Amino acid sequence: MKEANIYLCGVGGQGIGMLSEVLIRACMEAGYDVMGCDTHGLAQRGGVVQSHLRIGEHIYTPLVPDGEADIVIALERLEAMRGALEMLREGGSVIYYNTTYQPMRVRSGAMQYPSQSDVEETVKKLNGNLHAVELEGLPDPRMQNVALLGRLAELELIEGLNAAVIRSVLKSVLPEHVLEKNLEVFSRASNS
Repeated sequence: MKEANIYLCGVGGQGIGMLSEVLIRACMEAGYDVMGCDTHGLAQRGGVVQSHLRIGEHIYTPLVPDGEADIVIALERLEAMRGALEMLREGGSVIYYNTTYQPMRVRSGAMQYPSQSDVEETVKKLNGNLHAVELEGLPDPRMQNVALLGRLAELELIEGLNAAVIRSVLKSVLPEHVLEKNLEVFSRASNS
């Protein structure tokens, strides 16, 4: 895949900014032209956070158009569902961490939270590929983003964006005191 649109989504505090930064640097290290854009919204209050990454030589805007994401990476199930419904192109891939962050509307009963099978059905209708990630004994929930990077590396949906490249970027981005545990999570998720 020489050109790709990647849409990242999650809830404030889950590490979308770090995930986006690592992916942008990894794409550059793999030799791609890449543009990115973050939108934070109500991130500090647990609101939706999203990032757009576009890879290719003839990209003039960083925003992924609705329904044009080749890859949706979501840090929890509701965002995976939303990302698939709004952003995924026909035949695209969704990689998500299978956890739940229930918003107030769900807790109050005004809205139903999607099940794992709901997400599967949504992606299936788009002839897409779904990859749910869930690691047992995760040292810190904030490492879910690194687990998703590991799965992305394992799948190598973008040529050259492999475990070695992403691991190298993680080593340059993460602070020393959390590096080793994050690299362990990355290795478990990527089977490398």
